[in-house]
Amino acid sequence: MNPAPSPIAATNTRFAGVIVAVMVLGIAAVVFFFNPSTHKIYPTCQFHQLTGWNCPGCGMTRALYALLHGNFSVALHDNVLLVFALAGLAVRGTWFGVKRFRRQSPGEFFPVKFLWPLLIVALVFAVLRNLPAFAFLSP
Repeated sequence: MNPAPSPIAATNTRFAGVIVAVMVLGIAAVVFFFNPSTHKIYPTCQFHQLTGWNCPGCGMTRALYALLHGNFSVALHDNVLLVFALAGLAVRGTWFGVKRFRRQSPGEFFPVKFLWPLLIVALVFAVLRNLPAFAFLSP
């Protein structure tokens, strides 16, 4: 039998949630107001600079900028993986929130069993976007 969580643990969880939410909103605000194509405040991809190949993350900041400005087609062109990952995160977050609202145990937000499939998808995406036949996946 699991004991009930202490009030301190519940407070720490809420505090961590608030901190994460503030960080996400802050990052979104910076990306919204500073276009990655024109402002040089963003870090460059070291993998791309060293190899000339696109990593799974290449184009993510531009895709996020496009999404925040409602330009879905540009976001898909810049980094389709980010768009689908954010959609999956939204679905998972909604499911998690509904479970919590119904006072059911939602389990972990990101179970370990998701890690390997996501890593494989990212690696396949990285390889495909560097092949000439799949050049449409490159930013």
